[in-house]
Amino acid sequence: MPPISRHALRAACLLVALMGACAHDPARAELIAIQKQESFDSDPGWDEHNNRAGTANCRTTRQDFGWSADSSHAGGAPGEMGGYIQPAADLCYYGKVLPTLTYEDPLSASGTLCFPEEHARGHFQIGFFHHAAQGWRTPHTINLRIIGRGDHFYAYIGYLTGKWRAGENTFGSVNPGNERFIEHPFPVGGRVYPWSFRYDPQGNQGGGTIMATMGDQTAVLNLGEGHKADGARMDRFGLQPIMKSNDDPGTVYLDNLTINGVREDFTTDPGWEGHRNRRTYEDCIVRPRFNFGFSPTDFAGGQPGEMGGRTFRGDWRNPEMLAFYGDRLEDLSLEGPLQASGKVSFRLGCTDAGTLLGFFHATHSLEDGNDCCGLPQDFLGIGVDGPSSQGFYFTPAYRVHAREQGWASTGPRIYPDGSVRDWTLDYDPKAAEGSGRITVTLDGEPVSLDLTPQNRALGARFNRFGIITTQIDGNHHLIYFDDLEYTWRQERRGTR
Repeated sequence: MPPISRHALRAACLLVALMGACAHDPARAELIAIQKQESFDSDPGWDEHNNRAGTANCRTTRQDFGWSADSSHAGGAPGEMGGYIQPAADLCYYGKVLPTLTYEDPLSASGTLCFPEEHARGHFQIGFFHHAAQGWRTPHTINLRIIGRGDHFYAYIGYLTGKWRAGENTFGSVNPGNERFIEHPFPVGGRVYPWSFRYDPQGNQGGGTIMATMGDQTAVLNLGEGHKADGARMDRFGLQPIMKSNDDPGTVYLDNLTINGVREDFTTDPGWEGHRNRRTYEDCIVRPRFNFGFSPTDFAGGQPGEMGGRTFRGDWRNPEMLAFYGDRLEDLSLEGPLQASGKVSFRLGCTDAGTLLGFFHATHSLEDGNDCCGLPQDFLGIGVDGPSSQGFYFTPAYRVHAREQGWASTGPRIYPDGSVRDWTLDYDPKAAEGSGRITVTLDGEPVSLDLTPQNRALGARFNRFGIITTQIDGNHHLIYFDDLEYTWRQERRGTR
């Protein structure tokens, strides 16, 4: 081999030096995710904002309903059921004990109803239910839902399966002028209304149908596709408040009941079961009284210490009704990967509620609220939510530093049954042809959501990881997370 000239050797050394410099050029280096772990063995001292109590004070809840020996508001001889009933989150009912019934059984009930006062309030349900089920809407039910609205009330026929999938229809009619459906107002002030409903498991081509009457109005409701197969276990018939949070009480009475063809006599005590239906207490489950953050409980991880609690939806119209609990991160962006994983225990779920877990910004995510978006801006993570007809999904969601947001319309189902489940969150900025893709798994079942090129270009910044409220108000969940691992820094690493 001929000797290498001095000039050639110098050129080779320069080339090697340039290659080394390019390998460590920050502009060409790749962002990688640096992870952090948190097991909540002790209080980690994460950042908190309005996550305890919020602006809603505790209130008094009073329940005083059941058998009424001397009254006869709903018609007939003295003796009926009902009284003073108040919406509240705690399990509460007055009901007849029944053998366990399912959506495979024909069911029927009828009677009379009366709001004795001139101004009707209250929100309650009459029907078949399970003695241990609670929440709004209540699983394992077929019922009439009644809500007082001043000089009238509205009535609905509905159900919620054992897998938290709901259906409902209201009494009313279509306005021929504009083809809009108008709910029928039922005047109060002592008027007595006959009512009935009947469930036919063979109706709707075997999918199940509920037919109902209230006064001279009728309503029909077919169970949704697959809902009958979800099943339900009902072992009581009776009266319950709507169980979501403390709200305005009302007074109502029922009489002349027939349940599955058996006439009920209230002239003497029928011996029905009452559960917390005669008591007055301080109630701190008030919308939107947030109560989440570090918790010494062990629902999700097996060892004491976790993150979670009662998470109401927030409300962008009032800054004090937006809340978060999150760890402080270095400044993160959509240009690098974001990853998280852990365990979750979903213990109570209400319809019209939502919990957000993920990456957000301590300042930006509390700004720019409007009715366009349920998500806070500068958020990327997981939403526990879903339409009432489908129950609760565990899905990817994001909103950039603008009005634009994205939320997967379907995904793994999560049930508020308290079971412990594993989850992961992965954002890949190179996927979807460089627009970025969020993938969420629940017990290994995946769902993905691609960012649009426009949203990726708008960008977002994140400096917290944890729980943050939505921006359009609603009800609450009881949910806990533990054994977390999440990106706290994006670091540039050169490649050779």
